[in-house]
Amino acid sequence: MCEADIDDVYRMSEEQSVLGLVTAGLDRVKDIKVPKEWMLQFIGTTLQIEQRNKEMNHFIGILIKRLQENNIYALLVKGQGIAQCYERPLWRSCGDVDLYLSGDNYQKAKDFLWRYAIVIEEENLQRKHIAMNVDSFIVELHGTMHTSLSSKICSGLDEVHDSIFKEGSVKSWRNGEVDVFLPSVDNNIIIIFTHFITHFYIGGLGLRQVCDWCRLLWKHGNEINLSMLEERIVKMGLMEEWKGFASLAVEYLGMPKERMPFYSNKKKYCKKAQRIVRLILEAGNFGQNKDLSYHAKLPKGVRPIETFFRRFSEFARLATIFPGNAPKFFFNYVGSRLK
Repeated sequence: MCEADIDDVYRMSEEQSVLGLVTAGLDRVKDIKVPKEWMLQFIGTTLQIEQRNKEMNHFIGILIKRLQENNIYALLVKGQGIAQCYERPLWRSCGDVDLYLSGDNYQKAKDFLWRYAIVIEEENLQRKHIAMNVDSFIVELHGTMHTSLSSKICSGLDEVHDSIFKEGSVKSWRNGEVDVFLPSVDNNIIIIFTHFITHFYIGGLGLRQVCDWCRLLWKHGNEINLSMLEERIVKMGLMEEWKGFASLAVEYLGMPKERMPFYSNKKKYCKKAQRIVRLILEAGNFGQNKDLSYHAKLPKGVRPIETFFRRFSEFARLATIFPGNAPKFFFNYVGSRLK
């Protein structure tokens, strides 16, 4: 591996928020010798990621304990919960703290955290979502996990909500002295998958989110209710997306095909995977490479029009990968923005 190659690997892995995962992978590579100075750079950055994870885990422990002491009960979704599926959880780049709450708990958590927040974003009342900056961490409260893509997906997520909060389908993660509740495996798969599919269609997706999905399926493969999973995906109308990303996971990320539910080696899914990878690398993690400078250059009245045509162009490109859903999702997305 030459200097230019390792430079590209470092840059790309940092851009996609998977540098710690790549560092762990390099430790297992035997047929390629990574220059010592580069290996030290990978390790140094990974140790910073590890420290940030330790700080976040400590914060989550305090946060969950305080909420429980005030009779507010929340589930941790995505983030540090899904990190536990990795061999080295502290090497997964952390993001926000996402809490899933039902009924009155959402309002109670919002009122409780309000007094500690430094910055509070505008609340999405329809989706029951608000983000706050608390002790240098972004805490997002979710009263629903709804998406603006389709009512079918929202209906499927409502089933997951009922399974969690009415039937108690949860598991726990022992974080220091505190038990943190997480969605059960079957429910977590749907939450993680629909979350990154939403980002794929709107804004941009990073490889870390796809890796999270793969690790969840890998670690808990024997626990998955496959018939229920298939029924849910079909009802939400997302089987084509599942198979497209399944092909990506197998062909590009090294996921064993026998561990990937509903994987198909049909040529059309390989082509979809190829196009998905190209889009992810072009757009960057969560679309960070997209040029949004027009917001500052254009008059305020013109910006929504420009945004509409840019979104239309993006969905038109997505329609070459998923022609069945992309057009419908576009109109649903636009409709949700007009409400």
